[in-house]
Formats: sequence, C-alpha cells, structure tokens
Amino acid sequence: MRKNVMFLCTVLLVVAMITACAKQQAAPEKVRIALILPSTIDDLAWSQSMYEGVKAVQAKLGEDRVEVTVTENLWNAVDATAAIRDYAEQGYNLIIAHGAQYQNSVFEIAPDFPDTSFAYGTSFKTGDNIFAYDPQAQEGGYLMGIIAGMMTKSNKIGVVGPVEAGDAIKYNYGFVQGVASVNSDAEVSVTYTGSFGDTAGAGEMAKTHMDNGADFLTGTAQQAVGAIQAAKDRGVPWLGSDMDQSVVWPDTVMAAQVYNWEEVVNRMIEARAEGKKGGEHISLSFADGRLSLHYNDKFDIPAEVKAEVDKAMKAIKDGSLVVELPSE
Repeated sequence: MRKNVMFLCTVLLVVAMITACAKQQAAPEKVRIALILPSTIDDLAWSQSMYEGVKAVQAKLGEDRVEVTVTENLWNAVDATAAIRDYAEQGYNLIIAHGAQYQNSVFEIAPDFPDTSFAYGTSFKTGDNIFAYDPQAQEGGYLMGIIAGMMTKSNKIGVVGPVEAGDAIKYNYGFVQGVASVNSDAEVSVTYTGSFGDTAGAGEMAKTHMDNGADFLTGTAQQAVGAIQAAKDRGVPWLGSDMDQSVVWPDTVMAAQVYNWEEVVNRMIEARAEGKKGGEHISLSFADGRLSLHYNDKFDIPAEVKAEVDKAMKAIKDGSLVVELPSE
C-alpha cells in the first residue's frame, strides 16, 4: 500500500510539473516594442512600411502580447539617442531604430541594457543584443529596371535618389542593371537630392528628368512622394519601392517592390523566445519572402514584360542571377 501511495504521489508531481511547463509555454513574454522613425507613419515609404509591419505583428499576436509605442520625425540622431535610451530605461523589450543613421546610438546604448533587444537598418553589423536588418533592394530594383527598359518609348529613364547610401543606392544600382539587361539603347539618369526627406527637391528633380525626355521614373525614400506627384501631373509612370504607393496614386504607380517588415519583426520576437537578444543579420530578399513585387492591375503591362520579370525573379531566387553592388 505504501508503495502505491508513493507511486501515486510521484505521478501527481510529474503531472503538476508538466502542467506548469504547459502554462509557461502558453504564456510567452509580452513584447513591448518602441519604434523610432526618421519621418512619419504616413510617409508612404520607409517609415510607414515599417510602422505597418509592426502593427501587423501586433494585430496577429494580439495587443495582450505586443505593445507598440512610436516616436516620429527623429531625423536627428542626437535626438534619437535620447529617445532610445529613455525607452530602454522604461523597460521596453525591443527597440527598433529605423535608420542606418542610428547605428552609433544603438551601439552606444545597447551595452547598458543587456536584456533589451535593439534593432536598426539598413546595415549588417550586429551585437550581442543588437539585430541588423538589410533589404536587398537591388533585387527589386533590377526587376523594376526590366519593366522600364522594355516599356520605354523615349529610351530615357530618370531615377530620383535621396543620398548615395543604404538601400537607396542598392536599389539604383539594381535598377540600372535591370534596364541594361533588356535595352542597351536606354539612357538612365541617376540623380540625388542629398536628403531623404526633400519632397520639394525630389519633385523638381523629377520635372527635370521629364523635361529631358524621361518617360519612366523611379526612386526611393520618404522624398519620393514629391517625385510621384510630379510624375502624376504629367502622366508619366512611376516604379516604386518600400511599399505599394498605388493605393494613393493608382494612375501613376505601375509596380513596386515591397518590404515585408512583418516577417522581420516576427523573426526578432522568435529569436527572443529562443533566448537570443540579438546577434542576427536579417536580410530581406525575394528568396526569403521578405521582399515582394506588386503590380498595379490598372496598367496594361505586356505579357512578355511580365515573363521577363518572372524569369529574372526565378534566377534571383535560385541564385543563378546575382545583382551586383558597388564595392565598399
């Protein structure tokens, strides 16, 4: 009888332990996310695309599991540094400083808060509790270049760039190569405003390209809205990046490369659940599904153009086509 009682107690103890473990697994860490943005949540580009990605994660996992706080318009890295440290002191689990200009701030602050995860990009340098994310924008740029190169009538194409850095320069290099792959006669003029947020300057630059005969335009960053509006005013198609801007300009934006930030943020949350506070370089590419191509159905893009894009997309995914980047 005594052995039976001891056996029963052992069984009950094991069941209790299993139940406790199950409860722990059913109640994962609540993730408090602080998002630092250089512009606004409605900039129709870099900042909005990340904001919508974070909010998609929150909607999917639930507000009881994901808390989101946002600070906008922190172009200045000095101001951003203060905000990043303040969020860390408040106990946020994941602080996303959405811009390469925040790299020094992140690496300065992160060692003081080893239990907090920090993230920034576009970049590849990581730390023990620092994630870096890195859009392979040259891939989408290449595909956009194929569209412009095959559909241009004037053989003149304009690129409105912000600064020669980050995903912007990657996109532009890819775009030029994509055009050249299908149209050796096309001239691609690449210019830079010197700022990510100069919407007026981007608009004027777009007009200059069109005055010179460009019948296709493209570009990146928050300033793109000024260039897209200029393209709309003259009926010139725009090829976009970061997000699908055709929701605002349905008669102007023909196609766009879209950053799927939801998958990036999900990976950071998964890593924390695995006990990793950082140390990962998270790439966005077509192969990993964190980049996607969106066509605007209002435009009649010829089947042969889409076929060429599909062929290039397949080659990019399987690695047989590597879009070259400038050497560092």
